Amino acid sequence: MAQNNLHLAGLFAGVGGIELGFENAGFKPVFANEIDEKASETYKLNHKHKILTKDINYLDSSEMPRIDVLTGGFPCQAFSVAGYRKGFKDPRGNVFWEIIRLIEQKKPEVVFLENVKNLSSHDNGKTFRIIRESLSEIGYHVKYAVLNASEYGGVPQNRERIYIVGFRTKRIYDNFEFPGPIKVKPKLKDFIYFDKKVDDSFYYDGKYMAKELRKVIKRSDTVYQWRRQYVRENKSGLCPTLTANMGTGGHNVPLILSKYGIRKLTPRECFNLMGFPKSFKLPKNLANSHLYKQAGNAVVVGVIERIALNILAAIQNRPMPSVNINQELTLV
Repeated sequence: MAQNNLHLAGLFAGVGGIELGFENAGFKPVFANEIDEKASETYKLNHKHKILTKDINYLDSSEMPRIDVLTGGFPCQAFSVAGYRKGFKDPRGNVFWEIIRLIEQKKPEVVFLENVKNLSSHDNGKTFRIIRESLSEIGYHVKYAVLNASEYGGVPQNRERIYIVGFRTKRIYDNFEFPGPIKVKPKLKDFIYFDKKVDDSFYYDGKYMAKELRKVIKRSDTVYQWRRQYVRENKSGLCPTLTANMGTGGHNVPLILSKYGIRKLTPRECFNLMGFPKSFKLPKNLANSHLYKQAGNAVVVGVIERIALNILAAIQNRPMPSVNINQELTLV
């Protein structure tokens, strides 16, 4: 799709999944900010526009170009079930006010935010109410939805996230609708190398817990999850939610029984399951632990693209598009 003149800046950019989804829909990313140097390295390898590796608390709006859209998948640990759910009491939750600061100063037409679904229920809904009211107070009309990537993103991963979209113009707000579910269900075998030999380091045979794993892991068409004290089979035909700590040991580690033995997913398979195309490059000099973290912290590109397509249609006063994902969501 040809790009238009709608310029986009991404905060908490990670490896750039949000920017990639919007770019596929026709927007033009021009700037990004990310505090993690390793994530910035992956970002620079895959995006041509500027990324500033800097703490958002010290990001001045004058360092950003003119933009029409401001996006941000701001830190979710403060609101996540997997974390301590401290919300705004956690410094990571307080960065939301830095987003508000930059929105007020740049005044983009569209604001797009992403977080864990539990943001909506945190502190009995008080946290999310403050977020909505804060956006409303600075002139934005807000819509939001919780979408599962397995139903809306074209990938076989159970990943529920809340998406918040704010518009300065009431007409565009009225036009916008979130996309509907995709009827065709993606298959694990199209994203995971069940029949391909990968590096020996990913296999558990002959290693710690190998005997215990073999007692549980029997099927070669599903994804299991090592939960530190036990292994759980995912019977839904989906991969469980990929997490940032899945490469650091026996907690939330996705496992499969492949043709060549029991192993954990490779970083590339994790990026496949996040909807990144085969053209997306992973730095060869980065440790796998960093790549697992980057995948777990990323967004599912297909979900972002479909929301972005609907945002563009709302801006251009066109009907919401039918199901369309512009990427090659196939094995790399």
